[in-house]
Amino acid sequence: MMNSLRIGLIGWGTVGCGMLQTLRENAREIHARVGVRFDVVRVADLDLDSPRPVAVDPNILTRSAHDILDDPSIHIVVELIGGLEPARSFIIQALEKGKHVVTANKALLAHHGNEIFALAAKCRRSVGFEASVAGGIPLLKAIREGLSANRLDTLFGILNGTANYILTRMAEEGLPFAQALAEAQRRGYAEADPSLDVDGIDTAHKLAIASAISFGTPIHLDKVYVEGIRDIDLLDVQFASEFGYRLKLLAIARNTNGHVELRVHPTLIPERHVLASVRGAYNAVHIHGNAVGNIMLYGLGAGMMPTGSAVVADLVDLARDMTLGIGHRVPPLGFLPEHTTHMPVKPMDDVVTRYYFRFSAVDRPGVLSKISGILGANQISIAAVIQKGREVKGAVPIVMLTHEAVEKDVRRSLEAIDRLDIVRGPTKLLRIEDRADNVVSST
Repeated sequence: MMNSLRIGLIGWGTVGCGMLQTLRENAREIHARVGVRFDVVRVADLDLDSPRPVAVDPNILTRSAHDILDDPSIHIVVELIGGLEPARSFIIQALEKGKHVVTANKALLAHHGNEIFALAAKCRRSVGFEASVAGGIPLLKAIREGLSANRLDTLFGILNGTANYILTRMAEEGLPFAQALAEAQRRGYAEADPSLDVDGIDTAHKLAIASAISFGTPIHLDKVYVEGIRDIDLLDVQFASEFGYRLKLLAIARNTNGHVELRVHPTLIPERHVLASVRGAYNAVHIHGNAVGNIMLYGLGAGMMPTGSAVVADLVDLARDMTLGIGHRVPPLGFLPEHTTHMPVKPMDDVVTRYYFRFSAVDRPGVLSKISGILGANQISIAAVIQKGREVKGAVPIVMLTHEAVEKDVRRSLEAIDRLDIVRGPTKLLRIEDRADNVVSST
C-alpha cells in the first residue's frame, strides 16, 4: 500500500488553483475516503509572477513542463493549460513515460480523445477527465457508472453557463444580445473574445465527449451540427414567451433506431420543462435511460472551485485503483474498446423536429396564404400563428409554430418564401424540443 501519490500540475490558472484549494480544504475528508495523501510536488506555468488566489511553495514552481514529465517519481500529471498544443504533446509524453493523467481539456479531448485513449490503453495508464464536461456536475461518472445498467437514448441540456446567462438576461430583463453579452463580460462569465461560448463551439466539444460515453461510440466532433446564439433577436425571445416557451442553447444527442443525432443550437423548450427554469450561469443535463427513465443533473458548470472539485474527484478515483493495483477498471468512454460501435450520425437535413418561424412581411391581404401555401406544398403543417399589427423596420412580423417536419423540407420552403416580394429579409428559424419523452415537468 502506498501512503502518498506524487502529483505534477501543468497549468497554475483558475482551475489549477481550484484543485489546490480543494486538496487543502478537504484534505481530511479526502484521506478518509481514499487512505492516501496527495502531494503536489511540482507546479509548472509559463507565468509565475502574476498573483493567484492560492499560493504555492516557490520551491516547487517551474516554467518547464518537462521538469514534471521527466521526473520518474511523479505518479500523476494534471494538465490544466487548455488548448490543443502543447497540451496534447504533454499528455502523450506523460502516458508514454508511465504516468497517469487528469485533464479538464474538453477541446483537446473532443479533437484528439480517441488517439489519447488508445495510447492510454496501450501504455496501461488511465486518463481522468470529469472536469472537461459540466464542471462540478459529475455528469460523465453518472453516465459511465451510475447509469451503466441502462441503454441511453436521449441526452440533452445546457452545457455552457455563459450562453445561458445571456439568454436568461434577455428573457428576464429584456436586454438585447449585445447588452447581455457585455454584462456577462463585466461579471467575468464571458471572455473578451466570447466566440467559443456564444457560437456553440464549447458546447459542441462537451456534447461530442458526453455522447460518445452515452452511446458507446468513438468521439465524433466533426459530426456535431452547431449553431450559436450570436444572432438571437430579443423579439424572438419575447415571441417564444407568448407561446409558452423559453429559449436555451441546447446540446442534443439522441439515439433513434441505431442512428445518432448530434446537434447544438438555440432551442425552444416548454416553460414547464425543468430545463426552462435553469437560470444564469448554471448547467443542467436531462438524460433518458430505458430502465431509469428521466433524470436531470444540475449545478455550476464552470468556475475555480466546482471544476477544481471535479479534478480532485478524478485523483481520488485514480488513487483507489492504484492502491489496489488495478488499471482500466472503467474504460474512458464507458464501453470496452472492442465493443464500441461506429453508429451512423444522422445528417442535419434528415432531422425531424418542430419549428418556430418569424417572417417579416408587408402588411397586405394574402400574405399569410402565400406563405402557408409554400409550407403546405413541402409537407409542413402549421400548429399556431401570431400575426402582429406593429411594424418592425417597415414589415409586420408573422410568427408560426409547426408540427414535426423534416429539416430539408423546411430549408427548401424558407428559401422559396424568402424569395417572395412580400417578404422583407431572411426568415428567422428556431427549433423546438417538446416531445413527450423529453418533458420533465417542473411542477
